[in-house]
Amino acid sequence: MKPLILVTNDDGITAPGLRALIAVMSEIGEVVVVAPDKPQSAMGHAITINSTLYVNKVSADNASVLEYSCSGTPVDCVKMAVNEILHRKPDLCVSGINHGSNSSINIIYSGTMSAAVEAGIEGIPAIGFSLSDYDWNADFEAIKSFVKKIAEQVIKNGLSEGVILNVNFPKLKENEIKGVRICRQAKAIWIEKFDKRKTPQGKDYYWLSGEFVNLDKGEDTDEWALKNGYVSVVPVHFDMTAHYSIQELNTWEL
Repeated sequence: MKPLILVTNDDGITAPGLRALIAVMSEIGEVVVVAPDKPQSAMGHAITINSTLYVNKVSADNASVLEYSCSGTPVDCVKMAVNEILHRKPDLCVSGINHGSNSSINIIYSGTMSAAVEAGIEGIPAIGFSLSDYDWNADFEAIKSFVKKIAEQVIKNGLSEGVILNVNFPKLKENEIKGVRICRQAKAIWIEKFDKRKTPQGKDYYWLSGEFVNLDKGEDTDEWALKNGYVSVVPVHFDMTAHYSIQELNTWEL
């Protein structure tokens, strides 16, 4: 029996990155797509609790692929797939391919990675794929062979309980990519800036912008790998406990 693969994203059901991911996963297994009906970037792990959710079956490029659009967030899509759409637990969930990097601190804000993390919470091996190119017409051909190989390895070997892979690709041609590096998440921050403007009626409004600053000089990080022409693979988990701090906190007079 072919592996059942759930495909989702945060850029929306029509995104070229999603189309590329569907094409690759269709070579590996039975594919079901549940993706947002509109862009949901930077939604993090948001879920819909104060309004209704709608799911609609849509026409697929490939007749063997079932596709559904969901009015909710990327995490909503995974929840709907697992609880309402799929006939069994998928063998793999892949999210992406995101238009833009989700390396380092960006994982906190990423809808792409939050969908993968939600799958991990459900006990499903999961991968988030992102390409360091924000162009809607980005070229995904160069990375398809890497996407396929990584997905096949996860199906073959599995992942440790609670572990999700955050995979980021540099914007390079296939023959320029040097290989794959298993990395840690770089320590980096965004220095935010709000661009304050006024409407014609004189009301203030703001656009969020910022500068990404890598504070990490290590050569074992995702940022180093991407800068030096490698695919970065970072194993992440959703247990946010700072285990190293428990002993220290136990010395406090609480």
